[in-house]
Amino acid sequence: MRTFKKYIISSAILSLALTGVSCSDDQVLDLKPINSIDESTAFSTPALIQASVNGMYQAAQVGYYTGSGRGYVWGAAYTQQNDMRGEDGVNTAAFYQITYQASYDGNSANNVYYWVDGYRLINRCNLVIEGVANAVNAGIIDQATGDDYIGQAKFLRAITHFELLVHFARPYQDNPTTNLGVPYRDYAINNSSAVDLAFNDGRLTVAESYIRVLEDLDDAENMISETALYKGTRNAAIAFKARVKLHKADWPGVLTEIAKIESSYSLTATPSGVFDNNSTNTESIFSIQHSPAVNPGVNAALASQYKRRMLVAISPIIWNDPEWLVDDLRRNETTDSGSSDDTGNIVYSSAGVKYSNKYRDTSTYSDNTPIIRFAEVLLMKAEAEARVANSVTTDALNALNAVRNRALSNPDSQGYTLASFSSAADFVQKVIKERRIEFLLEGRRWADIHRLQNDALAPINGIPAKLANGAIPSDSYTPGTPYTGELGTPAIPYSNYRFVWPLPILETSVNPVLAEQQNPGY
Repeated sequence: MRTFKKYIISSAILSLALTGVSCSDDQVLDLKPINSIDESTAFSTPALIQASVNGMYQAAQVGYYTGSGRGYVWGAAYTQQNDMRGEDGVNTAAFYQITYQASYDGNSANNVYYWVDGYRLINRCNLVIEGVANAVNAGIIDQATGDDYIGQAKFLRAITHFELLVHFARPYQDNPTTNLGVPYRDYAINNSSAVDLAFNDGRLTVAESYIRVLEDLDDAENMISETALYKGTRNAAIAFKARVKLHKADWPGVLTEIAKIESSYSLTATPSGVFDNNSTNTESIFSIQHSPAVNPGVNAALASQYKRRMLVAISPIIWNDPEWLVDDLRRNETTDSGSSDDTGNIVYSSAGVKYSNKYRDTSTYSDNTPIIRFAEVLLMKAEAEARVANSVTTDALNALNAVRNRALSNPDSQGYTLASFSSAADFVQKVIKERRIEFLLEGRRWADIHRLQNDALAPINGIPAKLANGAIPSDSYTPGTPYTGELGTPAIPYSNYRFVWPLPILETSVNPVLAEQQNPGY
């Protein structure tokens, strides 16, 4: 009980960590530790209010997990956890082996702290919403500034709840009014009464959870004036609404959202462009910012995990797929293990094994975490257009080709035409394959596996089989020839309880409502 209250109370404190100075873990049991700022002070001046808002993003970047700094929930852990739940990356060591092999339980750190740090971030958002509203009422900041800050907080609150949904709940297409989603926390936990409320807070249904996510994103769209890539913006809220509606199979809704922002972005000239310059480019919509001075460190930086330490490799399953053309520019390789620019190369090859070179700064870990970019918007449009029409339309084809053709050596001869597809289902399946290739090791695979369970056009059943955890023989990679080697990690059918993560025992042991709502099988 003391441990969990420590977690709850610590999430309620707006410490000096918001402005770059942290308090020790032992101090968070007190509501007003000696070197922390209480809420009345944190929202007492425009500068401190802005620091509190910035603190939300710092929490999203690094997370809180004691002793590791793994970047739960929007740092490197977002990318790696989602990659390791799918089949297109291979976990080469033990870092995320539990996630990779689906051997988790209610005490496994990988899923426990995804939940814990997710709700800590959500509580930061709620504290900002409450504190900013009070500051507006007190005349400390004006209404427009307050709306902007509250909109950003609702954006982070929404996308974090949604991220928890795709791991701890069944997909929307499976009985959403019956299956349980997650608790939707829209109140600040900043006193003992709020802690007691949280200890009896239950899960909404999946359908109810989606409603709340979309309500927050609607508010964010209407309230935010911020335009920075690393902050919640109006366009980022809209892009996420399209993503959420994709999971709902609300195809017209996807297209409605995309129409609002489509003219605001363009693809970089090459598939590598967004990674050659991931701080200023035409394609990024929302990213988590890192810098040499502020980054999640060796255990949570993408360049550390994916390149320097080579903890995640590209799987031969996707590398060898014949639909990924052999001369596709997204196969361009480098053998440079350092932090040089490597412009144009998004694959790193070491002893014949393929790794990602999308994250390159192995010295100061300044690579940003890409969360959503315009290529995803276009592929969502392609899929939704085809599903709405139940046929391959010119608009759907153009959206797919826009992403795929920029990676082709000869787009005039290699690009798709309307005659390339036998049906709408064939087209949608190729869009899904394109998503696997385009967003390889960007943390997008699990979301597609989750939403496509028993889909009408592109069905997936459960968690696909994958290579064994550990080293990969270099001769496993043969572009254009399907991988037929050993799959040491068997598939898990959708009916299996391990398709979803268990609620943490850390929470169910003190919350009797959630104890009764534990995912079946755990």
